[in-house]
Amino acid sequence: MSEASDHIVSRPPATGLKAAVYHVLEAGRANDRATFIFDVSMTTLIIANVAAFAIATVPDISAAYGRELAIFNAFSVFVFTVEYGLRLWVCVEHAPYRRLSPTRARVRFVFTPMMIVDLLAIAPFYLSVFFAADLRIFRIFRLLRFFKMVRYSPALSSLGRVIWRERRALMAALIVMTGALLVSSTLLYFIERHEQPEAFGTVPAAMWWSMATLTTVGYGDVVPITVAGRLVGGLVMLLGLGMFALPIGIIATGFNQEIHRQEFAVTWGMVASVPLFSGLDAKRIVAVMGRLEALRLRRGAYIAQRGDVADAMYFIVSGDVNVVTEKENIILSDGDFFGEMALLRQTPRRNDILAATDCHLLKLSASDFSVLAHHEPALRDAVLTVARGRAGEGADF
Repeated sequence: MSEASDHIVSRPPATGLKAAVYHVLEAGRANDRATFIFDVSMTTLIIANVAAFAIATVPDISAAYGRELAIFNAFSVFVFTVEYGLRLWVCVEHAPYRRLSPTRARVRFVFTPMMIVDLLAIAPFYLSVFFAADLRIFRIFRLLRFFKMVRYSPALSSLGRVIWRERRALMAALIVMTGALLVSSTLLYFIERHEQPEAFGTVPAAMWWSMATLTTVGYGDVVPITVAGRLVGGLVMLLGLGMFALPIGIIATGFNQEIHRQEFAVTWGMVASVPLFSGLDAKRIVAVMGRLEALRLRRGAYIAQRGDVADAMYFIVSGDVNVVTEKENIILSDGDFFGEMALLRQTPRRNDILAATDCHLLKLSASDFSVLAHHEPALRDAVLTVARGRAGEGADF
């Protein structure tokens, strides 16, 4: 009975205002104007807050524009507070929380990392309002507003996933770097401690030189003066070039893999959803994906013009494509495809085809298709069926 009080039957998705707010704040629908405007507005506000925090530390600016900066900070806190409340309101629409009671779902959601960041970003303002104590030290938490950018930047989200996924390799690299730091500082301690007791009199003091040398920063404020110390210093410099490049290489490789993983998932979903390829198994879908070329076009760019030799078929990953026929304009959107006649007969295009919005397309050339069709005769038959249907409807493009 107690379990029933905590869990309920999965609720159906919300409708109306709540559903709209959820899709803008959390679902992040691609090519949605409201989502785009919200993300850009919040990103701009976050950057402006970080800039305002920085310039407020300049005495002259703070004295001249302190009131304006305070008003801007209050306005920002109001916006971030409303955002926090709305996220808390719609969080029950997340799939993992639909089987929980609204109260239990919101309690769990409050303790997610990004909600904690959101709370810490606005908490100092309210603490300074309700408590008379000097809480200026907590203004540093205003910098946490910068980390709200993770919500609105796919690149930062991807970087976070990469760091978490590569945490073991990064930890191993950190251990190796720490070992190099300890060994190099200990060696210089024994070699230089009598000649330079101020700089190398203790191992912790020698660590400053080791850190500056291993990272190749080389401030030059502390340098070994003995022959043995300089020999060790040269070895440490060479060691640092490779040692501290390890985490950079790990993150760069992981980030590259993350991008390819996302592209693979998008391409797989796109290919598998196309009726022409719906009957293919995983191995054959991978074969199709290997022959697709990704294209990104700006709004208004021509994909093909009337009279061009048709030599490729296109799949729309995102965006809208305008097919300009003699009778009308045909708009194709996410998941649609066009140019299948090019895979059967290389004839001049009968229509102009251009990007109605910024587009992400996948291109399959006729030569690549002929190779696939040789191994999959059913694929050619499927293309022929679709082409005949469109030709019968007067939409031969």
